Amino acid sequence: METSKSDIKIIEEILAGSKSAFNLLYSRHSRNHFLTCIRYVKNRADAEDMLQESYIKIFRDLRQFNAEKANFRTWSNKVVINTCLMKLRKKNILVDYESFVEHGKNVKIQTSAIDNLSLQELTNLILKLPKGYRTVFNLFVIDGFSHKEIAEKLDISVNTSKTQLMKAKKNLQICLNQSVDFDNLNYANR
Repeated sequence: METSKSDIKIIEEILAGSKSAFNLLYSRHSRNHFLTCIRYVKNRADAEDMLQESYIKIFRDLRQFNAEKANFRTWSNKVVINTCLMKLRKKNILVDYESFVEHGKNVKIQTSAIDNLSLQELTNLILKLPKGYRTVFNLFVIDGFSHKEIAEKLDISVNTSKTQLMKAKKNLQICLNQSVDFDNLNYANR
């Protein structure tokens, strides 16, 4: 397997009909894309489905990739994120955000608590957030979307996006400060 080829060269070979080039591109980027998928869903099987659906779209839309506008990793990650969001929307997960209103009102902020967590522990906490909170948190904090972009992608208001992010952060703080497991918190309409 050639790993020294640039993504652009591999894409040219794929567009010329090379299946082995697609396998090379997949093996080079699928791990990072899978990690993106797993941030949006709790179980591995759903993440694997999202990854497969994403690569079907990447292959189908590869001619639209423009190396002058973005590198392949950036472009393909947007395809993966959009696929995840579409899948979540189809499952009707991103509705009724306002039902999570009253959690975390008197939260004490302890900035050093996060320093004691490993990346895996932090990821596990994020995965335990309710799906709406987790989705907005991922899009804003990890994927770098603005509240306006999130609102457009999820068909919600900018204020709802801001509220969901604030509530996600408060819930993470509750768990960090009080060693509370999300599974023991009572959420309405999970």
